[in-house]
Amino acid sequence: MNAADAINAIDPRSFNELKRLGRQGNSSEAIRAAARQFEALFLQMVLKAMRDATPKDGLLESDQSRLYQSLLDQQLAMQLANGGGTGFGDVIARQLGAEPLARSRPAAASMLGFDQVASIAARQAAKDAAAAGFDGGELPADDVLAVTGASSAPVPDGARAFVDQVWPHAMAASRATGIPAHFMVAQAALETGWGRHELKTADGSRSFNPFNIKAGSGWRGATVTLDAVEFSDGKAYREPSRFRVYANYGEAFDDYARLLSGNPRYAAVLDQRDAVAFARELQQAGYATDPMYADKLARIIAGNTLRAALHGD
Repeated sequence: MNAADAINAIDPRSFNELKRLGRQGNSSEAIRAAARQFEALFLQMVLKAMRDATPKDGLLESDQSRLYQSLLDQQLAMQLANGGGTGFGDVIARQLGAEPLARSRPAAASMLGFDQVASIAARQAAKDAAAAGFDGGELPADDVLAVTGASSAPVPDGARAFVDQVWPHAMAASRATGIPAHFMVAQAALETGWGRHELKTADGSRSFNPFNIKAGSGWRGATVTLDAVEFSDGKAYREPSRFRVYANYGEAFDDYARLLSGNPRYAAVLDQRDAVAFARELQQAGYATDPMYADKLARIIAGNTLRAALHGD
């Protein structure tokens, strides 16, 4: 752990450590630490706003409970920022001339955009209100894990192996499209059930088609024809469809990148950094007919399975 990582992003006294790093000529470390501190303060404001939106007259509501709640939110904001954050700190650091710390895979918290952080905080506040006697509902386990990075359930068999296979190709496609690599891995996981239901050819060979891309009239490669589940007016039905077959995952991700980059209807999907917006724009562009496609995809992106598979937990 370097000196910048040891700085408490919330403690005002940490400004002295920033000054020391600057005086020692560690400008990149100082910039990264300052950006992280700014991000932590921002996250704390988001959490505070969510708390303020909940009722304040519950049975467990008191000055003491509010104090401990604010301390919890402060610690949560600090852990989010120091654990990778939302990526906002990295953007600030790059703008100020410092490269962010290299990561072969995204940190747990970095998978969350501002919308997800706000949503999680809101539902956590609702859960607190429910505990105090209000009907606020339960907080799904994956949302707790999205904040804490904890792992309470094992990764499904094959999920980590599937992610390991596709990750390098997702990184290459990310450079070509601007779409975060883990967004594409999540979509491949949704389409194939974490690789368990990847399309097979007539002789049982793998199709290496993790996105279930169909073969139109312009496709000149190998194909496999199978019944596909489609939706019309919210009702599911099956129809025979031709799907593309690739030699490997590299070809598939390259083709996926070309499909999205070369078709104007996917323009709003490219360079999308918000998981919910990415999923919504992809569905609105007509990628899938399932009316719940965007919701399913967003849940996988923010879920514990993908996070644990990427981290090797």
